[in-house]
Amino acid sequence: MHEPPVPHLRGQDPEIAGLVEDEARRQFEKLRLIASENYVSPAVLEAAGTVLTNKYSEGYAGKRYYEGQQIVDPIETLAVDRAKEVFGVEHANVQPYSGSPANLAVYMAFLEPGDPVMGLSLPMGGHLTHGWSVSATGKWFRPVRYDVRADTGRIDLDQVRDLALKERPKLIWCGGTAIPRTIDFPAFAEIAREVGAVLAADIAHIAGLIAGGAHPSPVGHADVITTTTHKTLRGPRGAMVMSTAEHAKAVDKAVFPGLQGGPHNHTTAAIAVALREAAQPDFAAYARQVVANAKALAAALLDRGYDLISGGTDNHLILIDLTNKGIGGKPAAQALDRAGIELNYNAVPFDPRKPFDPSGLRVGTAAITTRGLGEDLMPRVAAWMDEVVQAAAKQDESVVERVAGQVRELLASYPMPGWTATP
Repeated sequence: MHEPPVPHLRGQDPEIAGLVEDEARRQFEKLRLIASENYVSPAVLEAAGTVLTNKYSEGYAGKRYYEGQQIVDPIETLAVDRAKEVFGVEHANVQPYSGSPANLAVYMAFLEPGDPVMGLSLPMGGHLTHGWSVSATGKWFRPVRYDVRADTGRIDLDQVRDLALKERPKLIWCGGTAIPRTIDFPAFAEIAREVGAVLAADIAHIAGLIAGGAHPSPVGHADVITTTTHKTLRGPRGAMVMSTAEHAKAVDKAVFPGLQGGPHNHTTAAIAVALREAAQPDFAAYARQVVANAKALAAALLDRGYDLISGGTDNHLILIDLTNKGIGGKPAAQALDRAGIELNYNAVPFDPRKPFDPSGLRVGTAAITTRGLGEDLMPRVAAWMDEVVQAAAKQDESVVERVAGQVRELLASYPMPGWTATP
C-alpha cells in the first residue's frame, strides 16, 4: 500500500493508481542500483503532493509578481536557509526545476554565447550540460574537454591545467555523472584562479555524501555549486544553485527571469523537508554507509574478476568495464533487470563501442543503503550480478529467473519508504 495512501487517485483514476502501485511493488522487489536513484521518505512524498502545487509564485520571497504569497514565502525561505546550513554556503537558490536547468543558469549568469567552457568529456564520465556537442551547452558555447588518464581512470589534472592555460575558458566544470573517485576541488580551484575562470562544481551525484560528511565539500573552492536534490541527497526531483554572496544576484537573475517562470512550490516544500532530514545525525550515518557499501561491493566484484574503472570507488558509484566478460553493457543490464537487479548500461573511458551499446555498467549504492542493506550483503549482490552476467553471455534465462526469486526473497525483509507490501 502506498504511504501516504492514495484513495482519491484509486477512486478517480484506477488505471493510473494501478500503475503507481505496480511501480511501487517493482521498486520494492528489485535491488535498485541505478546511481542517480534513491527512495524518499514518506514526509517528502507528502510534501510533494500538497495543495502547494496550486499556487503560482514568480519571483522570490518578498518580491513576487502574484499576490497570495503569505505562506509560500516562508516555505521557500525555510528551504533556502536549510540549504545554506546543510552545505555551509552564503547563498542558495532552490527554484531550478532540475539539474540541467540549474547548470544552464550558471551559463546564463557568467557567460556570453560563444564563450569557451571546460568540462569533463561525456564518455569519460562528464555530463551533457558540461559542453557536450548534442547539448545546448555544446552548441551555444565553445566546449573544451578534458579526460581521465587511460592508465588510472582518474581525472588528468595536468591535462586540465594545460588545456586551461591554452584555451582560457571563462567557466570550468568539475564533477560529472560517472566519476567513482573523490573530486579534487582545491586543485580545480587553483587552475581556475590561474586562468581567471569561474569554477562550477556539479555535485548532483555526491550532494548527500557531502551533506553527510562522507565526501569533501567544494565550498570555499568553487564560485558556484549546482546539484539535484534527489540521488544521494534523498529529496524530490528538483535542483539548487548555491554560490558565494558575490554571485547571488547573478545566479538569481539567471534562474528567474532568465530561464524559468514560477517555481514548483510543492517541490520546494519537499526540498525543505529533505534538507531538514539531511541535517540529522542519522543522515551522516547513512552517507557513510553508502560509501562503505560501495567499497564492499567494488571489492567483491574485483574478487570475481571484474574490471572497475579507476580500480574501485571513493563514493557511491562503481563503473564496470565488461570487455573481459564477453558481453556488452546493454544486454547485461537488461538481463540484470529481469533478474531483479536494476542498474544502467554506460560508456567507459576510451570505449570502442557505440553509446547505445557500450561496454560498461554503472552501479550505485544509495537506494539499497536507504533500504537498510549493509556491507555484509554486498558479496551476495556481487555473486548474483556475476551469475547473471555469465548467464546472459550464454543466454541462460533459467539463472536469471532463479536470481530474481532470490532477490525478492531477500528484499522482503527490508522495508521500503513510501510503500508497504500487502498480501
